[in-house]
Amino acid sequence: MQLSVREVDEKIFREFKAEAVREGFPVGGALNLAMKMWVEKAEKKPKMSILNLKPASWGKGTEKLSEESDTVLYGD
Repeated sequence: MQLSVREVDEKIFREFKAEAVREGFPVGGALNLAMKMWVEKAEKKPKMSILNLKPASWGKGTEKLSEESDTVLYGD
């Protein structure tokens, strides 16, 4: 498959190409490997969920802060 990619940083591409040559990869093979590694890394990231959130302590004396805020905002 032949394709064109826009907005590739020229300096980064030259460094990438040089590294591919040093490692004995054709540029296309190195790009395939880089894309595969990136996709696999993204797949391993856990999806953020509200269920993953843990309670945090704001320190002594803040145990009823939520209730106190409601009183200030909404009255008794």
